[in-house]
Amino acid sequence: MRTWIQRSLWDVVPRDQRDTLDALRRRQVVAAVVVLVGAGVLGWSLRLEPGGGLFYVAAVVLAGVWAVGAFVSGRLHLGRIAGSGEVFIRPILAPILVGLLLVALFVVGALVVREIDPLAAYVSSVLEYADEGSLTALAVITFFNGIAEELFFRGAMYAAIPRHPVAWTTLAYVVATLATGNVMLAFAAILLGVVCGLERRASGGVLAPILTHITWSLSMLFVLPLLFASA
Repeated sequence: MRTWIQRSLWDVVPRDQRDTLDALRRRQVVAAVVVLVGAGVLGWSLRLEPGGGLFYVAAVVLAGVWAVGAFVSGRLHLGRIAGSGEVFIRPILAPILVGLLLVALFVVGALVVREIDPLAAYVSSVLEYADEGSLTALAVITFFNGIAEELFFRGAMYAAIPRHPVAWTTLAYVVATLATGNVMLAFAAILLGVVCGLERRASGGVLAPILTHITWSLSMLFVLPLLFASA
């Protein structure tokens, strides 16, 4: 376990993905504009009526903002991690396992949070969207939003930041999430942002962060309501 965690989060595979100065500047401009637009859409979407049709429209628009911004910024890479021997492989199983470890960590945290009324209220406000809306529709939205967020934050924005990109992309992700006004979502964004940022740093691409993100987010969509329903 220690070996695959190290390969997934720490060991940096060799690659040459350097942009020209003009391409880097383009990424930086696109990233700055898109993160502001995305934060605004995210804040708006979570202030809409749970289960309402407009909420689903806003969620689709948000995914579109992240994804379009990512592809407009420039080239994106899938990435590779070290396999057995000297072989480099696409990260598939390892990031899914990392996502499940995050789920376990968040489940333990949720058991604590549900006993603290002010914090539990923040979580419950998010869970209203699962209670009032279509769980199937929310699962589809969660899946595609997870992909779109990683394409932008660990794809376009990460490539736009020459120094300390893990820290800066995590900060940007947290700031965008704070637009919801929900401190528990922002706290989750810190942990998820750091882990996905380290995966991006190690693999050189967006595949590992995407798989970890959607594993975590889909699991939490189904697990959290069960935990708080029994509180």
